[in-house]
Amino acid sequence: MADSILLNPVRKNSRRTANYSSARLSRFSLEDEPSNLDEMPLMMSEEGFENDESDYQTLPRARRGQRRLGWFLLGGWEVLCKSCCDCLAHVCRRKKEMKARTVWLGRPEKSEEKFPKNGIKNQKYNVLTFVPGVLFQQFKFFLNLYFLVVSCSQLVPALKIGYLYTYWAPLGFVLAVTMVREAVDEVRRHQRDKEMNSQLYSKLTVRGKVQVKSSDIQVGDLIIVEKNQRIPADMIFLRTSEKTGACFIRTEQLDGETDWKLKVAVSCTQRLAAVGDLFSISAFVYAQKPQLDIHSFEGNFTREDVEPQIQESLSIDNTLWASAVVASGTVIGVVIYTGKETRSVLNTSHAKNKVGLLDLELNRLTKALFLAQLVLSVVMVALQGFVGPWFRNLFRFVVLFSYIIPISLRVNLDMGKSAYGWMITRDENIPGTVVRTSTIPEELGRLVYLLTDKTGTLTQNEMVFKRLHLGTVAYGNDTMDEIQSHIVQSYAQGPAQPSGGGSGNAAVARSNPPQGPKVRKSVSSRIHEAVKAVALCHNVTPVYESHGAAGETESAEADQDFSDDNRTYQAASPDEVALVRWTESVGLTLVSRDLTSLQLRTPSGQILSFLILQEEATGEITFYMKGADVAMATIVQYNDWLEEECGNMAREGLRTLVVAKKCLSEEQYQDFESRYSQAKLSLLDRTLKVAAAVESLEREMELLCLTGVEDQLQADVRPTLELLRNAGIKIWMLTGDKMETATCIAKSSHLVSRTQDVHVFKPVCSRGEAHLELNAFRRKHDCALVISGDSLEVCLRYYEHELVELACQCPAVVCCRCSPTQKAQIVRLLQQHTANRTCAIGDGGNDVSMIQAADCGIGIEGKEGKQASLAADFSVSQFRHIGRLLMVHGRNSYKRSAALGQFVMHRGMIISTMQAVFSSVFFFASVPLYQGFLMVGYATIYTMFPVFSLVLDQDVKPETALLYPELYKDLTKGRSLSFKTFLIWVLISIYQGGILMYGALVLFESEFVHVVAISFTALVLTELLMVALTVRTWHWLMVLAEFFSLGCYLASLAFLNEYFGIGRVSFGAFLDLSFITTWPFLWKVSAITLVSCLPLYIIKYLKRKFSPPSYSKLSS
Repeated sequence: MADSILLNPVRKNSRRTANYSSARLSRFSLEDEPSNLDEMPLMMSEEGFENDESDYQTLPRARRGQRRLGWFLLGGWEVLCKSCCDCLAHVCRRKKEMKARTVWLGRPEKSEEKFPKNGIKNQKYNVLTFVPGVLFQQFKFFLNLYFLVVSCSQLVPALKIGYLYTYWAPLGFVLAVTMVREAVDEVRRHQRDKEMNSQLYSKLTVRGKVQVKSSDIQVGDLIIVEKNQRIPADMIFLRTSEKTGACFIRTEQLDGETDWKLKVAVSCTQRLAAVGDLFSISAFVYAQKPQLDIHSFEGNFTREDVEPQIQESLSIDNTLWASAVVASGTVIGVVIYTGKETRSVLNTSHAKNKVGLLDLELNRLTKALFLAQLVLSVVMVALQGFVGPWFRNLFRFVVLFSYIIPISLRVNLDMGKSAYGWMITRDENIPGTVVRTSTIPEELGRLVYLLTDKTGTLTQNEMVFKRLHLGTVAYGNDTMDEIQSHIVQSYAQGPAQPSGGGSGNAAVARSNPPQGPKVRKSVSSRIHEAVKAVALCHNVTPVYESHGAAGETESAEADQDFSDDNRTYQAASPDEVALVRWTESVGLTLVSRDLTSLQLRTPSGQILSFLILQEEATGEITFYMKGADVAMATIVQYNDWLEEECGNMAREGLRTLVVAKKCLSEEQYQDFESRYSQAKLSLLDRTLKVAAAVESLEREMELLCLTGVEDQLQADVRPTLELLRNAGIKIWMLTGDKMETATCIAKSSHLVSRTQDVHVFKPVCSRGEAHLELNAFRRKHDCALVISGDSLEVCLRYYEHELVELACQCPAVVCCRCSPTQKAQIVRLLQQHTANRTCAIGDGGNDVSMIQAADCGIGIEGKEGKQASLAADFSVSQFRHIGRLLMVHGRNSYKRSAALGQFVMHRGMIISTMQAVFSSVFFFASVPLYQGFLMVGYATIYTMFPVFSLVLDQDVKPETALLYPELYKDLTKGRSLSFKTFLIWVLISIYQGGILMYGALVLFESEFVHVVAISFTALVLTELLMVALTVRTWHWLMVLAEFFSLGCYLASLAFLNEYFGIGRVSFGAFLDLSFITTWPFLWKVSAITLVSCLPLYIIKYLKRKFSPPSYSKLSS
C-alpha cells in the first residue's frame, strides 16, 4: 500500500484568507434578508440608497417579455397541457422536505424518518410510460399532430380521398424510427444504471462484514470502501487503514478538478483499537440538511458512552461525497445522505429533449401553411355556394390540400440530420469527434453564447514554475541555477542543526545561517528564507508507491526509502505541486509529511524535521502563509513593489502567490489555539467565528517573495477563441476555481484582451451591496466582467434582469467559484433573457448539468473521465476542434437543412396549387388530380433523391469559412429560413403550379384525357430543374440523382401507364404510349417547363450580378 504522508489543514494557510473572506461574505442564508422589501431602482445614488427608504417600493419585479398575439394558436395549448401535467405530477409525488438529521453509527433502524433509496435512475420512461411518453413527445409538435389527424380522417369512408397507405405508411415510418431510437437509448441507460446499482460493497455489522449492493445502502450503515473504488453515498469519514488517519480521494466527477483531495478521519473513531469497536461505542453524527454546495459541510460527532461526552466538530474535511473515488488506503464511513439527497445527484439536472431552433421555425411555418390550407378550402366551398353537405366537402378539400404540408418534410429532415452527423464523424480534420444527439446538428450554426469550463477545457491543468520575485531582484527560468547555488551555499555554512529526534521547526532552520542582528539581509539570506517558506507552506503530500510486499516504515524514520524515482506529489491544487517540484529542483526536497510534521532534505542530503503547530525549546513559532495578492496585500507589511509586480506577472498570464511569515510567542499561539478550537465546535455561524479567529494572526506579516506559475493552455486555444469572437460568439468562462486563477487564465488565453479593462465584481451578501456594486458596474463600458458564484447568487435573487442585461453587453464574462447547479442556472438565464442559442462545453462530471441545460452541449474526453463526453450532444477530443465544428459543419448543417426544408414545402405547395386550379376548372369538385401511387412516387422515387442531394450542397469552401469567421454572424440572424424566404417560395410555388396546370389545360385542350400525364411530366421536370437552380456547388452524386430520378419517371410512363388516367383507375382512362412519343407532346411539355423555370433563372442571375450575398463575393 502506498506510504501516504498527510497534511494538517490547520497549520497550512496557503489559501486561508481568500477562502475565509469569501466564506464570510458568501455563505449567507436566504432567511437573513427582509422579506418585505421589493425591487429598487438601480441607478439610484449611494446617498439616495442610504437615506431614502421609500425608493425600495418604486421598481416592479424584473420585466417579462411582451405577450404575443395568437398565443394560444402558436403554442399556448402546449403550455396549458404541460402545466396541467406538471400540476398532476406534483400532486402525485410531492417533494419531501429535506431536514437535518441525527445518524447513529451502524444502527439505521434507530432513524425515525424514511430516507430515499440509494439507487441511481437515469431512465426517462418505464415499461408503462414508454409508448405514451414517446408519442406525446412526437405529437406535441403541430407538424406530427397534423399528419395524425389527416391520416385518421382517411378511416372515415365519406372523407376518404386516396389509399390508406399513402397517409399511414410515411407517418408509421417516422414513428417507428423514433421509437426504435428511444428504445435503444432507454436500454442503454437501464444497463448503465443497473451496473452502478449492482456494485458490491462491504458493510460492517455486529456479525462482521457482509456484501451489499450499492442500491441497498441505507442512512446509518457503516460502509468499507477500498482503494480505487467509487464512494456509493455521502458519508462521514470514520476510519482509514492509513496510519496517519487521513486519505486522498479523487473528485473529478464532482468539481471537475483532477487533483487529489485530502480527507481526515474523525479522531475519536480513528483511535479505536479495532474496527469492531465501532459497535461497542454509543455515538451519533449530527448532519445539516442536504445542500447543493459541495465545498461546505457543518456537523458534529458525539460519543455519549463516556464521561464527559466526547464532541468533535465535522467540516468538509471529514466528508466523503458520493461519486468520488478513494485514491489511497481503505476507508470506513457512516452514510448520512443517500440517493437523491446526495451532493452529486442534487447537482445533476435531468437531460431534456432538445429541439433545434430550425425545427421550431419550421413548426411555425407549418402552422402558417395550415391556416392558408384552411382558407383555401373555405374559398373552394364558398365558390360552390355552400350547397349540399358543405361541411364534409370542406374537410375533403382540407385533405386534398394536405400536401401543402408534406409528411416527407419530417422524413427528409431526419435523414438529413443523420447525414450531417455522419459527415462530422468522418471529418479527418477533427478526429475523434462523436455525434451523440443526431437531432440538433443545425444548432451548431446558430450559436450566440459559448459557455466554457476552464480546467481541462481551456487549460491542460499542468503547472510550471516560471518566476520568483524578492522585491529588488527577480529570477526566471534562465537564472534558476543562481538560486540553487545560493541554497547549496546557505546549507553548507555552519554545523548541522536538527537532532535525530527531529524536534525542530521553521525557526530552527532559519537560524542556521549566522546572520546575527543585521538590519538588512543579504540576497542569499532572503533567497534562503523565501525558498524555505515555499517548501514549508503548502498542503502537498509526497506519496511513495510500494514495490512488492515490503512493510511500511514510520514516516519520521531517517532510513525511509526517499528515492526520487518512487515519489509523486499530491495536493488539492496543481500550482502547489508545481511550487514543491520547483523547491526540489533548487535543492530543498519534501520527503515526508503527516498531520503533525513534515521533513525536508537539503542539497547535502541532510534531513530537516519540522513539527506543525509545535513550539521549540525557545518558545518561538513561525506562522507561514501564502495566498492571492488581493487578499495578502492588506495582511503584509507596507511595501512599494507588490502591486506592480503582480500586475506584470498577471499580464504574462502567470498565476501569482504571495508568501509571508510571522513569528509568534508561545502565549500568542496558545491564545489563538483556544479561540480556534472553540470556534470549530460552534454550530451557529461556525464559518464566521473560525474566520475571525484566524484573522487575529493575519496582521503585519513579513513579505518574503512573490511566485509566478503558468498553467499550460490546451493546444491552439488562443486562435480558436479569437476565431469564435470574430464569428460574433460571446464567450463566458464558468469555473469552480478561484477568482485570481480564473482571471489569469482569461488573460493568458486571450479570452480577455490585454488592452481590455476587467471589472472584478466585489463580494456582496445583501441587496444593498449588490445594488451599489451593480451601479458601479453600469458606469463601466466595454470591459470584461469577473464575478464569483456567491455574489452572482445574491444579484440573481434581487436583480436578475438587470445583471443579465449588463453582463450580456460585456465582451467576455468570467464566473468563478461556480457550483454545477449555478453553471446550469446561468445557461437557463441566458436562454430566457436573450432568446439566443447557447452552447456549453466542458470535460468533467461537474459540467454535465451545464451541458444538458444548453441548447447544444459539447463534451471533451479528457483527464477527468468520460462523464461530460457521454452526456453531451457532441463529443470532441480537443477544444481547438470547436472552430471547425461550428464554422464549417454548423454552417453547412443549417444552410442545407434550411434549403431542404423550404424545397420540400415548395414541392408540396406546387402540387396543391395545381390541385386548386384543377378543382376550380372542374366546378370546384373535391376530386384528386393524381392517383395515390403518383403522389407517393412524386414524394419519393421521382424527386426525393435530387431534393435530398441538397445535403451535399455548400455555399463556401471549408477553408473560406475558417478564414472569414465573420460569415458566421449572418447565420445567427436566421435569414436562410425566415418568413421572408418562405413567402418567396410560396410565390414561386403559386406561379409554377398555375403555369403548369393552366399550360397543360390550354395547350392540350384537344387531348384533355392526357392532362394528368402532361401536367405530371412537366411537374417532375420542373422539380428536377429547380433543384439544379438551387444548388450552389455541384457534387457527382447530385448529377447521378438527377438522371436516376428522370430515368425512373420515364420507366413509369412506359410500364405504369394505367396510373396516368384522370380520376380513379376504374374509370378506364389509360395513357396511350404512342402519344408521349410524338413531337407535339415533347415540345409542348418543354415549353410549359421552360415558362415555369426560365424567369426564375433570369431573376437569380440578375440578383447574383447586382446584389450578391457576402459568401459569393468571397468565393469569386
